[in-house]
Amino acid sequence: MRIAIAGATGHIGSLTAAALEGQGHEVVRISRSLGVDLTTGAGLDDALAGVAAVVDATNCAATDRDEAVAYFGTTTRTLLAAEARAGVRHHVLLSIAAVHRTEGNAHYAGKREQERLIAEGPVPWTIVPFTQFHDFAEMVAGWVERDGVAPIAPLLVQPIAPADVADVLAEIAAGEPKGRYVDVAGPETQDLVDMARRTHHVRGRTVKLVPTWSGGVFGPAMAGEVLLPGADARIAPTTFDEWLAQQHGQA
Repeated sequence: MRIAIAGATGHIGSLTAAALEGQGHEVVRISRSLGVDLTTGAGLDDALAGVAAVVDATNCAATDRDEAVAYFGTTTRTLLAAEARAGVRHHVLLSIAAVHRTEGNAHYAGKREQERLIAEGPVPWTIVPFTQFHDFAEMVAGWVERDGVAPIAPLLVQPIAPADVADVLAEIAAGEPKGRYVDVAGPETQDLVDMARRTHHVRGRTVKLVPTWSGGVFGPAMAGEVLLPGADARIAPTTFDEWLAQQHGQA
């Protein structure tokens, strides 16, 4: 099967491409760095020729709500329109569990707009909501770290290994559209502050972590069990400890 991946040069996109190719599929990589621009549509029609399914693993670094909504809205409309012209039969979105359970986060607002457009769009679809990834805590601490100190929200999460995310996306892309899929999560709940501390330890980094709802990127609306998966969630196999054991020696 010929399957395209939007955001193919990103971490999840590249892992998904490898998973699909390992299963014998032909992968078309879509990325601005590879000459395909989802904001303008440049190169997109050629890239989607003969493609049966598209996995959207794109991301947006915007911290402003309007900017995030505009970016995800523009790229999603452009991609869906090109898929309709090309006769693509399945659009698969990498989304986030709990985006409909919390307000005030710019990225979540953008993902909600993306989901809305896909659900109302012309291409059969599957939206797959994942919990945060195992490397999420380290990434969040890096966003706010100043002079070796990082304020970090004490979020309760049930993180999933990036490789497990890629395996699920590859499986679903090769199958039939399923509409809204169940939440997909890792096997154990974790505290974000502890995750960051342990990840920094295996990286050999010293960062003072300050558990707080102030000065970071997440507010108390995400406290408690808000970010945890639904009761019917699909549970991926890799634990945070197993993922950490794989990180030794990696920068």
